[in-house]
Amino acid sequence: MAQMSASFGSENQGFQVGHNHGSINAEFHLPPERRETPPGPIAAIPFSRDPDFVNRGDLLDQIDRRCCEPAARVAIVGLGGIGKSQLAIEFAHRIAAGQPDTWVFWVHAGTQASVQEGFRTIADTVKLPGRNQPKADIPQLVYGWLSNERNGRWIMILDSADNCDVFYCLTRSDARNGRPFATFLPQSRNGSIIITTRNKDLAFRLSGRRQSIIEIGPMAQTDAVTLLEKKLEPLPDRDIAADLVRALDLVPLAISQAAAYIQARAPRSSPKKYLAEFRESERKRSKLLEHDAGDLRRDGGASNAILTTWQISFDHIRSLRRSAADLLSLMSFFDRQGIPEWVLKPSLIAKGTIPERCRDETGDEDSDDGSQDNADGGFEDDVKMLRDYSLIVTDAGGDQFEMHRLVQLSTRRWLRACGQLETFKQQCIERMAASFPTGEYENWATCRSLFAHLQVVLGYRPNEKTVEIWAMLLHNGGWYAWSQGRYELAQQMLRKAKKAREKKLGKEDIATLASISIFAVVLLDRGRWKEAESLQVQVMETRKRVLGEEHPDTLTSMANLASMYWNQGRWKEAEELQAKELDICSRVLGEEHPDTLTSMANLASTYRNQGRWKEAESLEVQVMETFKRVLGEEHPNTLTSIGNLASTYRNQGRWKEAEKLEAQVMETFKKELGEEHPLTLTSMANLASTYWNQGRWKEAESLEAQVMETRKKVRGEEHPLTLTSMANLASTYRDQGRWEEAEKLDVQVMETFKTKLGADHPDTLASMNNLAFSWKGQDRHTDALNLMEDCAQALQRVLGADHPYTRSSLATAAKWSS
Repeated sequence: MAQMSASFGSENQGFQVGHNHGSINAEFHLPPERRETPPGPIAAIPFSRDPDFVNRGDLLDQIDRRCCEPAARVAIVGLGGIGKSQLAIEFAHRIAAGQPDTWVFWVHAGTQASVQEGFRTIADTVKLPGRNQPKADIPQLVYGWLSNERNGRWIMILDSADNCDVFYCLTRSDARNGRPFATFLPQSRNGSIIITTRNKDLAFRLSGRRQSIIEIGPMAQTDAVTLLEKKLEPLPDRDIAADLVRALDLVPLAISQAAAYIQARAPRSSPKKYLAEFRESERKRSKLLEHDAGDLRRDGGASNAILTTWQISFDHIRSLRRSAADLLSLMSFFDRQGIPEWVLKPSLIAKGTIPERCRDETGDEDSDDGSQDNADGGFEDDVKMLRDYSLIVTDAGGDQFEMHRLVQLSTRRWLRACGQLETFKQQCIERMAASFPTGEYENWATCRSLFAHLQVVLGYRPNEKTVEIWAMLLHNGGWYAWSQGRYELAQQMLRKAKKAREKKLGKEDIATLASISIFAVVLLDRGRWKEAESLQVQVMETRKRVLGEEHPDTLTSMANLASMYWNQGRWKEAEELQAKELDICSRVLGEEHPDTLTSMANLASTYRNQGRWKEAESLEVQVMETFKRVLGEEHPNTLTSIGNLASTYRNQGRWKEAEKLEAQVMETFKKELGEEHPLTLTSMANLASTYWNQGRWKEAESLEAQVMETRKKVRGEEHPLTLTSMANLASTYRDQGRWEEAEKLDVQVMETFKTKLGADHPDTLASMNNLAFSWKGQDRHTDALNLMEDCAQALQRVLGADHPYTRSSLATAAKWSS
């Protein structure tokens, strides 16, 4: 055996081995650790106290109360940038200042490595024996120390604990004997753990109960302005500051970010200039919110740009559950509030709402293999994840969603970076097109719930595949807007629908003609008679040529054009067209067809406006009796025909007969359709008119006030029918000598009509006429005469000298001037 020699000198740090043909055993004995004197309680807070901190209500008090409980765990949950860490920092410093006998530990909890490092820092802070041994199990040592009540009171903050895997996934089991980090968080009576997290599910798992979770949202506006003021002191304009913090959704990080941007560019920047830039465009908003000025009181790995902060959450969600990220992406293209669940779930969208040739684009067909149940369950899981990360919230009923405006912006920016912006934008168009119905009264509730989203989609540009359904969506939306008296918006939507259909389908397509026709009706209601008439003639002639003169659509065009003549007082032209339409309907559809009877009613209305009472009455009785026999006495068409006959009686001074029919109609409509249906309100207004004509002012006033208030609620204060109700009520006040009350309503009606319809619209001119009478009643003779003369001149210019309104105003002006 070869000889081995080893030499150890005072300077030698190893050993030398010669030729060896056997085995060598060497043991190393480290010197024992020198005993360290345990320190007293220390507050190991890695961030300084924020001099700009704003106390937000009782949040700190809530944390304090819960931390006073034995083995307390408190989770502060909220959106990234909402101020969770800032609350924890302030609370930690208050504990350090007010309770010097309490240990305060801070652990960055974003990754397993940072948690491991945090536990190592605790071990070093309390000078745990054995922590420097090569095989020391630091989490176990810290757990043992924290569990020992003799070591005193302590509070641990787990900051930015957003990832479940950090606490529950075994990636380094050899270092912790196969135990996840969550098991090293003791439930010790002398300790409290505060968790800040974006993840509500993780908050529940770590805290153990829902009552331990404190959810925080945006700041109150006064607190937000205070924060901005502390950052930018002094504030030049508090109103501008309030507007700015509202634009930033009252999110603390966004406000601090804006303040840093303004400070860095002062004096060439200010809250006013920043707000103007922010409102300029989405691109500008994104650029401003990507500004990162740094913050000493945030984890070094955390971005100080609010968009980047949230996009980290988006990436994490997409890595865990792609469908949840897709749902968030889709929702970012709706209006931020009141997003209905049924629009987001294809299975809840009614079939048949999209043209057959477009339906394969939506992917919304139900399957019969049970996969729909799985899809619905998956949707609930997606919603839960987005809610857990505070990216969306639900209303009290749980079936509508809401997002922060800046979260939507950040999501769209993220999609642009991922190259998926257009994909989800077009998907939003498809969902809305499949959901938004036509503008009939029966659909108003649905239309109302989706209208804000429609206005958002109005700004999107469709692609070649979605342009047809986009046009259909705008057509239906314009129809609904028209029914609500929102003529400018209706005109805007229908013009876009018309142009898109003309380009995609051609000018003679049925759908294109439908958009042109309703567009013309909107122009008519805006007082643009000539344009409306020209378009309606175009539609009628095209339908004659393409569909034939006897096609129902052609007959509808004839009726619409006759209505335009009627509204202009062109009774002969209206009568001629209505008689022709009636003849065709009678011959093609039969004398008892509803369309034929409607044509007869329209012709009777023209007779009535010419004072041809007997002819009107004869037709109206025929229409009424036929509707009764064919549709029944309580059908809306029957009731409408009874109302028309009552109007003819009223115009002849046959008050009792009119009143009896109108009361019958009103009560039946109330029972069958409800008190807020347009037909019910029209019947109430008609009965009020009959009371008015009999001098029964109180009864008239009661009904008119009820109609006015209901129309305000259902259609809005500026709808033409609401304004007409106000004018009727003013007339009743006027006839009772209540001049000031009448004048107040007359002025409001006239000014609103001017704003909405223009100074020369017939409804505006009618309101001028009414106001002149109210002034006359107050002995303001000169003002009344001047206004009536202005009204008469405008009516001559707009409607012509032979129109009944013109003749009436001219006669009144002549009488007053004599």
